[in-house]
Amino acid sequence: MANIRGKVWKFGDNVDTDQIIPAERLVSANLARLNDFIFEKVRPGVAQEIGKGDILVAGKNFGCGSSREHAPLSLVQAGFSCVVAESFARIFYRNSMNIGLLLVECRIDAEEGDTIEVCTDTGKIRVEGRTADGRPACGGGKEYGFPQYPPFISRLMECGGLVNMVREGKF
Repeated sequence: MANIRGKVWKFGDNVDTDQIIPAERLVSANLARLNDFIFEKVRPGVAQEIGKGDILVAGKNFGCGSSREHAPLSLVQAGFSCVVAESFARIFYRNSMNIGLLLVECRIDAEEGDTIEVCTDTGKIRVEGRTADGRPACGGGKEYGFPQYPPFISRLMECGGLVNMVREGKF
């Protein structure tokens, strides 16, 4: 599939869909602006700081709570290219696959602001450490392994999710 490199935004365990995108923000007819409201109750202002290609790193049970597909959609709209977590709530996982948000189940030791590289072809994540003044650490960082996606899921992600895969007739 790809190598994805981005800045880490760190969250903990049991991040639920209402923390990702508050339910009261879903009454708008304009779903193209969901990213303006992500994490507003738990980390106000973070939506304006996230850059295209950034990577969210979390603990256990990421995306628990309701089954709303707006949660992964808002993460994609905000610019996240990938979510790395120790585990995901199953419905969040399924909704993410449907829209093409790359999820990687792997426990990694990374700090907010670190840069990580996720290689789906090899099943490896490399964490680049930082020096005290914010520069990349000399000699590189830690590496973690994760199970590679089966071929069908790899194709699904390459198509940008299940909806695009069906639309393009690539199943």
